[in-house]
Amino acid sequence: MDENKQFVTDMRFHLVTLGCQMNKSDSERIITVIEQMGYTWTDNEENADLLGIVACSVRQKAIDKVYTKIHKWNKWKDKRNLISFVTGCVLPVDREKFLRLFDLVFLITELQQFPEMLHQYGIVTPFSANERIEPDTRGKESEAPDFRTLVFDHHKTIAGKPILMKKPETGIFEFWKVNPQYRSEFEAFIPIQNGCDKFCTFCAVPYTRGREISRSGTEILDELKQLVERGYKSITLLGQNVNSYGLDKKGKEISFAGLLKNIGEYGNQTSRDFWVYFTSPHPCDMGDDVLKTIRRYKCLAKQIHLPLQSGDDKVLMKMNRGHSLKDYLGIIASIKKYLPSATIFTDIIVGFSEETEEQFMNTWKVMDEVRFNMAYIARYSPRPGAASARWEDDVTHAVKKDRLLRLSDLLQQHSLEYNKKMTGRKYKVLVTGFDRQKGFLSGLTEGKIIVRFASENIQLIGEFVEVEIISAADFATEGKLISVYNTALTEA
Repeated sequence: MDENKQFVTDMRFHLVTLGCQMNKSDSERIITVIEQMGYTWTDNEENADLLGIVACSVRQKAIDKVYTKIHKWNKWKDKRNLISFVTGCVLPVDREKFLRLFDLVFLITELQQFPEMLHQYGIVTPFSANERIEPDTRGKESEAPDFRTLVFDHHKTIAGKPILMKKPETGIFEFWKVNPQYRSEFEAFIPIQNGCDKFCTFCAVPYTRGREISRSGTEILDELKQLVERGYKSITLLGQNVNSYGLDKKGKEISFAGLLKNIGEYGNQTSRDFWVYFTSPHPCDMGDDVLKTIRRYKCLAKQIHLPLQSGDDKVLMKMNRGHSLKDYLGIIASIKKYLPSATIFTDIIVGFSEETEEQFMNTWKVMDEVRFNMAYIARYSPRPGAASARWEDDVTHAVKKDRLLRLSDLLQQHSLEYNKKMTGRKYKVLVTGFDRQKGFLSGLTEGKIIVRFASENIQLIGEFVEVEIISAADFATEGKLISVYNTALTEA
C-alpha cells in the first residue's frame, strides 16, 4: 500500500444538514454511501474522521453556518487527521470560496463518485481495500483506470486536488437510485423532482440545482410502497416545484395529478394507514385536477402548502412569479371549495427590493383574508446569481424586522382562532415524539396542527391515536387521549 495513503479501520463520520427538506432528504442518501464505505455515524463531530456539510445557498444565514463550522474543523486539523467535504444546494460563487476551505467539494449529483474521490485523496477505506481487480478476457489483470482522467477537470484544481465536474443531468438519476438511510421510522421524504424552471428573481435554486428534471413515476411509487409496507405513516413528496412534475418529459411521464392518483389507488388497495403530503407547489401549475384528486383519496393529506411570497401585483411581477394576486386567490377559493377541511400553509418574503409600505400592506391584507394556518415568513436577502442581487437592497433591516413581526402577530391571531374551533372535537393524530413539557407526548393532525397530550408511553411514538382537543394556544393544541388505532398497543 502507498505509504502516503491513510488506512483506518475504525472510521467515524458526522454530517451537518442545513436548509430545506430537500437537503434533509439528500442527506439520507449521502449517509448510505458513506456507511457503505465502512464509516459509522457519530453524534459527536469531535470524534469524527470524516466531517461533511449539506449546505444551502438559498439563505445567507445557512451559508454563515457553513463558515462557522469549517473554521472550527480546520483548527482541529492541527491536532489530528480528518477530511472535510461540502455538498448540497450551493451557488457557484459559494462553491469557489468553499474550495479554499474544504478538502472535497462536490455536487449532490456526483455522490456516487465520492468513494473514489476519497480514494484519490489518499484515504483507503475497508470497502476500497477489499475491492478486487477481476481478470479480463485475455487472462491479464485489468489496470484500474485513472479516475481523474474520466471525471475530473484538470483546469479546475485547488492545491493540486482535482474537482469533480460531472454534469447534474447525468448524475441525478443515479443519485435517486441510492437507497436512503431514513432518519425516522415513521416519517419519510421522497424526492420526485430536482431543479426549477421558474427563475423567480429572488431565488437561487435554478443556479444551485439546475433545470427541472422529473424522477420516474414507477420509481417513486416503488419507494413509497416499500415505506408503507415498513410501517411509515407520513410521507412527503419533495421537489422545488412538485406540481410541474412530468412536464420536462413532454408526455413521456404522467402528470403530478396522475402521480397522486396512482398513489391514491395504492392507498385504497393496501390495509396500511398513511398520509401523503407534498411540497412545494407553484401557483402557476396548481390546477383543480390536483385538488380533485386529493379530495378523492383518503391517504392524500388534506393540507396544502402554497407559497404566496407577496400580496402585491407589482412585487409579484418584479419577483417573476408569473401569476397575479387574483390568480392566487382563485386557487385558494378552489382549495376551500374542493377541500373545505384542508389547512393552508404559505411562504412570504418581506422587504423585497423597493417594497413600499403600501405594497407590504397588500400582503398583510391577503394574510388577513386567507387566514393561513401557518406562514413561513422570511426577510429578503439578496443571493449571488439570482437576478435581484443586481438590484439595490434598499429596505432597511429595521423595516424588514418590523414587517415580519406584524405579519407574525397576524398569523398568531389567526392560528389561535382556528385552534380554538378545534376544542371539543376528536382528531386523528400521528404521535411524533415527547413534548417539551414533561409527561406529555406531541403529534400532528392530518392538517399538521400540533397536538400534545398527557402520556409517557414511548410505544405510541410513530402511531396513530385519537385525541379530543381540550384547549388551544397560538400554534398548538392540547388534548386527551381517547384511543389508539393500533390495537396491539395499550396506553400505559
